[in-house]
Amino acid sequence: IAAAGLPPHTLSPLYMLPLLMLLTAGRAAATRTLIGGRSARVLASRFAHAPVASAAAASSSAAAATAAAAPPSLVAESRVRVASLLEGGEARLGETVVVKGWVRTVRTQKSFSFVEVNDGSSLKGVQVVAEDGLDSYDVVDALSTGAAVAVRGEVVASPAKEQSIELRASLVELVGSCPADSYPLQKKRHSLEFLRSIAHLRPRTNTIGAAMRVRSALSFATHEFFRSRGFVHVHTPLLTASDCEGAGEMFRVTTLPAAGEAAQPAAAAAGCGDDVAALDRAVKSAGEAVRALKEAAVVDKEAVDGAVQELLARKAKLQAATEKQVAGKPAGDPLADDFFGRAAYLTVSGQLCAETYASALGDVYTFGPTFRAEDSNTARHLAEFWMIEPEMAFTDLAANMDNAEAYVKHVVQYALRSCADDFAMFAQFYDKGLKARLQALVETPFARVSYTEAVEIVKQVPGPKDGVAWEFPPQWGEELQTEHEKYLAEVVYKKPVIVYNYPKRCKAFYMRLNDDDATVGAMDVLFPRVGEMVGGSQREERLDVLLARMKEMGLQEEDYSAYLDTRRFGSQPHSGFGVGFERLVLYATAMGNIRDVIPFPRTVGQMLH
Repeated sequence: IAAAGLPPHTLSPLYMLPLLMLLTAGRAAATRTLIGGRSARVLASRFAHAPVASAAAASSSAAAATAAAAPPSLVAESRVRVASLLEGGEARLGETVVVKGWVRTVRTQKSFSFVEVNDGSSLKGVQVVAEDGLDSYDVVDALSTGAAVAVRGEVVASPAKEQSIELRASLVELVGSCPADSYPLQKKRHSLEFLRSIAHLRPRTNTIGAAMRVRSALSFATHEFFRSRGFVHVHTPLLTASDCEGAGEMFRVTTLPAAGEAAQPAAAAAGCGDDVAALDRAVKSAGEAVRALKEAAVVDKEAVDGAVQELLARKAKLQAATEKQVAGKPAGDPLADDFFGRAAYLTVSGQLCAETYASALGDVYTFGPTFRAEDSNTARHLAEFWMIEPEMAFTDLAANMDNAEAYVKHVVQYALRSCADDFAMFAQFYDKGLKARLQALVETPFARVSYTEAVEIVKQVPGPKDGVAWEFPPQWGEELQTEHEKYLAEVVYKKPVIVYNYPKRCKAFYMRLNDDDATVGAMDVLFPRVGEMVGGSQREERLDVLLARMKEMGLQEEDYSAYLDTRRFGSQPHSGFGVGFERLVLYATAMGNIRDVIPFPRTVGQMLH
């Protein structure tokens, strides 16, 4: 204190300062200090030999000096993505850049450390070299796998064979710590089954990160393909009152209370649901309450306004109930009090809605989540999955098959170009022939065979392989099972095959009836390893035939009135197909389970996060 030229009475306030300033007479001194887990260089200059006006002023001046001397946080600075840095390679030598990401590994040597930082933009991370003379080396010492960091450094040539460049750090900042003793992802291979139990952390692994990048590339290429061909992207609803497939495997959506739960507040307040007589009594009661308030000796305007609003609300409820009764929905209808006043479900397909827009805009497509309450716990099924569903006006079955084949080839080719490192990893650990198989898919025409021919081919052998019988012996008129589909694609044709003209009894009502009155213009694209990848058809544009098919399948016309209007007013031949997006990603990555190619899998009996 004396050396700084400060009066003795300033001792106590300085003692309370959060940062200890080491001062020496006649010159500035520097001390390294750790603030909030980050290293900073704090410079302290000699105070002037003038009396300090107050302890508060001394405290304020010291704090201002500390703030001015502390380096700014790297978090606020723009970052260079690791993928861009590695792609630039030696062309970026000498640049000073900031990278931000998560620590994959830390290797500490005698006088320096290697830190691999990955930001998710690529399979590979960038190697950061931090020397022990670095001001922030104490931060490097404390790093562990999973920690979030920001690093500034110079791009330099790397002596390692597997990389051309590395980052020589000048500043390392810990953004978010990651306790090594409790972090579930360490530097070792984890089973995919284990990773499914920590779906919120598994994207940090090489396999899941690569699968998501390939998924993203396939998604981008999907939009690119359809936009380049003049298609309009249509967003179809997730809530629906109709079953597109007619299979009945739908998730019900309701606001009605489950058994034992309290009724919805609005219904409880009315005390009578949509019972017309009870609602009529409620309206009369509310009217009497309004009159009583108005006739009171002292009129409370606020109370009168509230009672009038209640009266109007009950009148509106009575009117709605009366209209439902007139429309054929009796007051006792159990769904009358539900949110939509009728049964509602999560959609299994956007096709029916897309068809209505194709009848106006020509060629459209929808790409979104769909849901199916199918009790199937296999490696190929999900309860929530994404579908790509184009609909094309003035298009027949042959053109529909051409479009489906062209789409698959385009998106796979785009992903191969965009995700080379990721495909190399999948080839190394999951399928050594993956890249050759995908390249052959892009370059080779798909096989095409009628359903009738396909059944005859499958019937020629007793089973999918020697010594193994068919679990479901093939019969004309029945759906092809997965074992039949894989046999055709893997053994007979050894590539994707399109099977068309299926029996009408095993396909949906909207598929166009062929002249033989026994088959419909449907098609499925079957892939090796996966089975059915694409399903589509020429749609039935003839109103009378469509109504007859709906009657055969027990479907009610009133549930599809809007869809039927497209046949009443300017009907035209049209076709479309649906692609199970997760199955496409599954095939492209050679993964064995569909739950590993969607961010958060939903399956029967399982829903994490």
